[in-house]
Amino acid sequence: MANSFVYNPPQLPLVILYQDRDLLVVNKPSGILTNPGRGEALADSLLSRVQQAYPGALLVHRLDLSTSGVVVFALRRKAERELKRQFAERLVKKRYLAVVAGLMTSKEGIITLPLRADPLNPPTQQVHAEGKTAETAYRVLQESSKDHLERTLVELRPVTGRSHQLRVHMAALGHPILGDTFYAPESVHQAAPRLLLHAAELSLFQPYNQQPLTFVADTDFVSSNGHWPNH
Repeated sequence: MANSFVYNPPQLPLVILYQDRDLLVVNKPSGILTNPGRGEALADSLLSRVQQAYPGALLVHRLDLSTSGVVVFALRRKAERELKRQFAERLVKKRYLAVVAGLMTSKEGIITLPLRADPLNPPTQQVHAEGKTAETAYRVLQESSKDHLERTLVELRPVTGRSHQLRVHMAALGHPILGDTFYAPESVHQAAPRLLLHAAELSLFQPYNQQPLTFVADTDFVSSNGHWPNH
């Protein structure tokens, strides 16, 4: 994180989307770490807050600090192993919403740009021929011109789950996500009060009975029907 970064996570109550004996699903707000960072200053996290109410909760996957949306926790060790298997084998399907700068020429497509850590600028990632395979499907939902900035609401469906994948892929297309402190130019970074990236939907199989489950989380920058409010 940048030297000027001050961690000040929002003090909001947990928003529980679903719970059974095996798993707990929460709508993560932007601005809070999924799991604790190093040192007391970064101790507050979604995991630590969940564990205050559910002491046995176990982390299964993560969202970036600035990304909001669906996060799944396991409530039993056996469930944790099964859920992590589903993530590792790409059985979990994820749908994100993002607002990006500019109007996209292609209204849908698949981005296949390999990614690796940028050794000169951690924790950022970069497109690199020797990076790991990364694949993102995208589809334009809505376009707008507001405050002299053209912007597009897109649906993103990552096939792989690389660090910062959606942020790097959209920036590589020339359409960085609004509010992105790492990959957007200053004007695009300043165009939103937060990173406009939200994990809106996640589908997996219940760890015990293998029934399909889908979880949907609302966000502040787009309505539940997938459109900007007042547009």
